[in-house]
Amino acid sequence: MRHLFPMLALLVAALFITAVPAVRAENGQPAAPPTPPSKLYKIEFEPDAYYTSLGLYIALTKTPIPHVGEQSEKDLYLTLLSRAYAPRFLVLEGSVNPLPYAGTYIKKHDPSFYENAQVTGSFNWVQAVTAGFEEPYAVSAFLGNIVDFSLPGSRGSKGIGYSGLLYSQGTYHIKNNTLIRDDWWELEWKVKGDRKKQDQKLSWSFRFGAKLHGNPDITDIYYLSFRRSRLDYRPKHDTIFNNSGFEYTMDLKKNTFTPIRHYFFVEKKWPLEGKKMAFALATGFVWESADKYSGELATGQQGSSTQIILRPNIEF
Repeated sequence: MRHLFPMLALLVAALFITAVPAVRAENGQPAAPPTPPSKLYKIEFEPDAYYTSLGLYIALTKTPIPHVGEQSEKDLYLTLLSRAYAPRFLVLEGSVNPLPYAGTYIKKHDPSFYENAQVTGSFNWVQAVTAGFEEPYAVSAFLGNIVDFSLPGSRGSKGIGYSGLLYSQGTYHIKNNTLIRDDWWELEWKVKGDRKKQDQKLSWSFRFGAKLHGNPDITDIYYLSFRRSRLDYRPKHDTIFNNSGFEYTMDLKKNTFTPIRHYFFVEKKWPLEGKKMAFALATGFVWESADKYSGELATGQQGSSTQIILRPNIEF
């Protein structure tokens, strides 16, 4: 089964790049970040049940943000890639993962509630709702370029794309809803975009990097990740890409490039008529090999493990 996952990664990548209409909007994080202004700095707050962040955007040049106008999604990727060599912005960010953090709190401080959430021998609904996040919080610094692809003359249109290097670090790791002391850090190269119109939202990202752990019982990795999310308030055509999303991440053991973790989910959204909000439900899995942990963290572990993801959310 392990050898089927790299094929899945290639399939997902192909769908990610080719299956796109020409004009979109974004959604992946709770709201599309507005285009950073021409002033030297700006503070952005993005709340979400799974990822909440506070960022400081600092301009490194007085040159206006390039406006590339209306483009197909594929052309937007190429534009971002072509401009990645000239960093123009520094973003300092602090983030917290509220529900995953809450899962660790419940397990530690209300063990009876956590035990009652065990529906079957292998399914705990608290763990299913909070699975997929390996850290409770992080601080990060992004250095790269930003382009504006909002639609000219449209007040309801916002679009921003990022490409560059992201450095992140933290002090804890989450394993099975338990906090483990771990001074970790990671460095990744990423391309990320958010587009919003009055009737659509779209967000996407693809990234690769390395994550190193201070805790010797947690395996150092390289990783590759794709994410895409789309919300249509008034879809014009019926396709499987309307009101849907997915994310796929593959972790490779640093020393051998052997896959040791696969994280995958698909998401369906149901917009509420007449309101700029939607109910979303994601389902998927996290697969981990026996090489993910060693030492005390591997105690009682027998072979690989699979955790089901069941993630409800509300998007605006």
